[in-house]
Amino acid sequence: MGRYSQSEIESFVRGVLEDGFCVLPGHFPREKMEAWDEAFAPLLAGHIEREGSLQNRGLARFYVTLPFVAPFADPDVYEDDDVLAVVHGLIGEDAQLHQLATDTPLLGSEYQDVHRDAPPLFPETGRETPPFQLAVNFPLVDVTEERGPFEITKGTHMISREEGMRLIESGEVRLEPLLMKAGDVMIRDVRGLHRGTPNRTETPRPMVVLGYSRRWLLRPEVSIRIPRAALGGLSERARFLLRFNPVVDSPDEEGAEVYQSFAY
Repeated sequence: MGRYSQSEIESFVRGVLEDGFCVLPGHFPREKMEAWDEAFAPLLAGHIEREGSLQNRGLARFYVTLPFVAPFADPDVYEDDDVLAVVHGLIGEDAQLHQLATDTPLLGSEYQDVHRDAPPLFPETGRETPPFQLAVNFPLVDVTEERGPFEITKGTHMISREEGMRLIESGEVRLEPLLMKAGDVMIRDVRGLHRGTPNRTETPRPMVVLGYSRRWLLRPEVSIRIPRAALGGLSERARFLLRFNPVVDSPDEEGAEVYQSFAY
């Protein structure tokens, strides 16, 4: 049972449709975010040791896929009733979950180029479609001005990138830093123009991304590797959400990150 009424859910859906994003404040328990952050630290260190030279997200900024094991394989997060109600209101009841990962700027990171996370479906038409892919983002630490907040624009998800950039450059649309507390949840249309900013502190700033999309959209560069032993413990709803992901014999099977081209 979610905490929000149907009218409140509809308001969040309208927010994403109109502005490109909405925020559910204090939605996940802070203690849960702290547990995730503690478990993530060695994963980040291992990733930097293996693939730190890639720098594909920018200087001192790392994209790390999370393993589908505790504490990250948490149905209270990826099956959250309120989050799924907003997701279903935007991309349909048959939506799929295909991404469980993080973006983390460290001290020494820089401003990213302004970008969107997916191209338009039909660029030849010159028009945008209703939403087809969503990012559900939540930080594992409080995001302050100094810790590299996500900067986002309103309304640029429904216009071309070129028009959005023109509006930003003219000052008609602003890049706004999104300061979030650990436990806040943002749901956004991935086409909205945004960028990461420098983390000027010694504290890593992990931002988790759960990627939900319409059932027919395949992004082969991202997936959630489901351990075979975990299948029996999944709810019917979880199995439906995760139905297009690969099943692996061991969660320790690791490969190089293949989600390299991310900015459009």
